[in-house]
Amino acid sequence: MMQNPPDYRHDTVLPLPLEVNADAWAVDAACSGNPGPMEYQAIDLATGARVFHFGPMKGTNNIGEFLAIVHALALMQQQGLHDKTIYSDSYNAILWVSKHKCKTKLERTPETEPLYQIILRAEHWLNTHTWRNPIIKWETSKWGEVPADFGRKK
Repeated sequence: MMQNPPDYRHDTVLPLPLEVNADAWAVDAACSGNPGPMEYQAIDLATGARVFHFGPMKGTNNIGEFLAIVHALALMQQQGLHDKTIYSDSYNAILWVSKHKCKTKLERTPETEPLYQIILRAEHWLNTHTWRNPIIKWETSKWGEVPADFGRKK
């Protein structure tokens, strides 16, 4: 059982494994239904503090994961945090960010249009900015739930 913080870590208040960089933010999304009310957030791995939260609004979990990474990248750039790592447990979202495109199949309707406008803004940001922040896949099977998890799994 990991204690909080573990005695072998002096760079975090969270029970992080040694291979996880504490100079990082973890992001995650939650969605009730698919589609359904979606929200996302980031947690600072050194302090355990919430960095940002967005939602809920109608969407999908994959869209929330994608937007969380882009939101983190943009905020890190704005704050001059060019080397801080981002952890996400979503392979799809990491891939979408690397391709600068949210490959959602969510139907575009008047109800989802506000979210589509946010997606377009995120894609525009990705296409007009460069970054060097590492985006690392959070290995849930080895490390447990990502610290930004909303804790709603049954």
